[in-house]
Amino acid sequence: MKKNNIRYERKFFISYLTKHEVESVIRLHPGVFSEIYHERRVNNIYMDSFDMVNYFDNVIGLENRVKVRIRWYGDLVGDIQRPVLELKTKKGLVCSKSSFSLSGFKLDADFSKDRLHEIIRTSGIPDRLKLDLRCMEASLLNSYTRRYYLSRDKKYRLTLDSDLEFCRITGFKDQFLDRFIDHVSVVLEAKYSEDCDTGANKITSFFPFRMTKSSKYIMGIDCLNLHSCNA
Repeated sequence: MKKNNIRYERKFFISYLTKHEVESVIRLHPGVFSEIYHERRVNNIYMDSFDMVNYFDNVIGLENRVKVRIRWYGDLVGDIQRPVLELKTKKGLVCSKSSFSLSGFKLDADFSKDRLHEIIRTSGIPDRLKLDLRCMEASLLNSYTRRYYLSRDKKYRLTLDSDLEFCRITGFKDQFLDRFIDHVSVVLEAKYSEDCDTGANKITSFFPFRMTKSSKYIMGIDCLNLHSCNA
């Protein structure tokens, strides 16, 4: 298990500027942000209870909120080699994350709730967590392209997500047909450690964007529900 330190996150959901325009704003930032790592595709399977407790806790804005997801990088479907189970807890702007390696699996049209539980059962995660996850099921598949930036003082990190894709996992044939793709909106996140919070306003106030409580999990469920109603 890998336990991340507590960190702060500030999010900006942007639909009125293009990805390239937002990148220009980042390049002009006085914090002198430079790109790190390489651009890559981030994929997630979110898990929730049958009555969507985690979803509604986030919608109504409970003080303590939890998200459970399986994350991997690269191709969305096919053989997934190094998936990671992440439990992300959040209270206001403060979040922490616990990560657990999972057994590899294949994501295709035959992927099912039973297959998901088999992956969890055969992975080396705590038995208590396995028991908790038995009461949950896949609620959303999402994918997006992510770029990474770091300030010159190395205290603040930015991620920029674009080409957002959401898909409902039903466990039935042709399950990936219920899909919503957003090529317009982007999500910018500022991330930093607890001891850097006092200087965070100087970083975020430069951006001509309004800070939001945007969650890709909530966004995905809502977009798919609206898409289904309009179909």
